[in-house]
Amino acid sequence: MPITPGWVDIAVRLAATVIAGAFIGLDRERGGHSAGLRTTILVGLAACLSMIQANILLATSQSAEGSMDILRFPLGVLTGVGFIGGGAILRRGDITTGITTAATLWLITAIGLCFGGGQIVIGAIVTILAVLILSPLKHVDRWISGDQRGTVAIRLERGAGIPDVKAAAPDLSEAIFTGLRDIEDGHRELVYEIRWKSVRGVPGADQIAGSLEKSFHVMRFEHRATAT
Repeated sequence: MPITPGWVDIAVRLAATVIAGAFIGLDRERGGHSAGLRTTILVGLAACLSMIQANILLATSQSAEGSMDILRFPLGVLTGVGFIGGGAILRRGDITTGITTAATLWLITAIGLCFGGGQIVIGAIVTILAVLILSPLKHVDRWISGDQRGTVAIRLERGAGIPDVKAAAPDLSEAIFTGLRDIEDGHRELVYEIRWKSVRGVPGADQIAGSLEKSFHVMRFEHRATAT
């Protein structure tokens, strides 16, 4: 592709960016993420447009110093997307969500810069890799042993002592006592942070809760699920 693009070249670069953004954005849209189809396409187009503009301006530059100043324009767009990605990341307690969405926005910006600079083959290869990573590899997570965690509150009579929750639920890898409080009718609420390993979603949070209910009066059970 020429450094100074004509109208046909510009159309090809913009079209390639829209297609790449659509493929990547559809995966995020299906997953219900904050940055979906339209956001991904728009971010990619912004990057592509900035690179096309830089190419056009480079042809008018008369010095190496001027060329470097022009190239800072698309690089500034790549940096600016970091602020958009930061808005997609949320933290609730010890749970962080939106990291994959932020990384996707950063990646589509880099892809847009490739297409805008005329590197169609490189941009297409990275787009294919991104789709493979976001879609098929998502299912690989189910085959990997993952650490799960949650909180359980059980009800016991006062003076009953601190039970061994881990022994009552063999699937637990850890059961850390975190606190207690007196409640009505001479009972206490004991709170534990629990952890276990799950392979392909087994055991799930429902199975862990059911196992605990066989031995205790479970008042509250919270599974700290994660999202990307």
